[in-house]
Amino acid sequence: MVAKLIDGHVQALLLYREIAAQVENFKAAKGYTPGLAVVLVGDNPSSQIYVENKRKACAQVGITSQVHHLPKTASQEEIIRKINTLNADEAIHGILIQLPLPESIDGLSVISAVAPHKDVDGLHPLNLGLLFMGRPNLIPCTPLACRHLIKSVLPSLKGKCAVIVGRSFLVGRPLGVLLSFENATVVQAHSHTANLVEECRRADILVVAAGSPRLITKEHVKQGAVVIDVGITRGTDSKGSKHIMGDVDFEEVQEVASYLTPVPGGVGPMTIAYLLQNTLTAAQKS
Repeated sequence: MVAKLIDGHVQALLLYREIAAQVENFKAAKGYTPGLAVVLVGDNPSSQIYVENKRKACAQVGITSQVHHLPKTASQEEIIRKINTLNADEAIHGILIQLPLPESIDGLSVISAVAPHKDVDGLHPLNLGLLFMGRPNLIPCTPLACRHLIKSVLPSLKGKCAVIVGRSFLVGRPLGVLLSFENATVVQAHSHTANLVEECRRADILVVAAGSPRLITKEHVKQGAVVIDVGITRGTDSKGSKHIMGDVDFEEVQEVASYLTPVPGGVGPMTIAYLLQNTLTAAQKS
């Protein structure tokens, strides 16, 4: 068996078309355009690339976007002041804090400063709490992307065993809740899980968001499982060439999985698509 690829670019383009049509309808009905503001602190090269990709994606579907770039020396108070200004701006319906923030900044305090109804990353404690209570408002983008990709090849998750390797509030924990809503049986594994291989081999659906390059090999994967690789690590090989690695050993795992997401080109494009969807949703609710 050679796994079929779940192409995140193709899935994202399909969603872009739907969002673009909805944005046109929104503009016709309301007379104004959904707006997204991104707050970028510092000069992290990867973050700058991600922000530019989000700006281009907004333009592609007709959403207006702003980038507010603060220096890495900006204080927490300065960042929160900027957020408060955007909270009060009626032309801005979604606010995204580009992560990671500088180490000197308390990320939770910054995220919590975003008005919950503008929190298009879905990371405000109120929005996470509503999700865990089964009354979701705005849901984190990467878990939405993972669920979408899984259901593109496995429409019904009822009774399936889903193992998630990783328990961050960005991906692992909210994804576990989303999959449980789909009536999957969810196992939350992590770096301290005993017998990780054994736990993973139970999975009909294996999602890996551990931030550990090539952690998962074919011995972790049940024959025919659907494997979603959320990890992305930039590295340099022995010849000095730069490359990107996921948390899954792609060459090995494609021998046993039925479906597998590539890195890059899997979860990443869909995460941006759901950022656009959340921005539109926030505008509609405003």
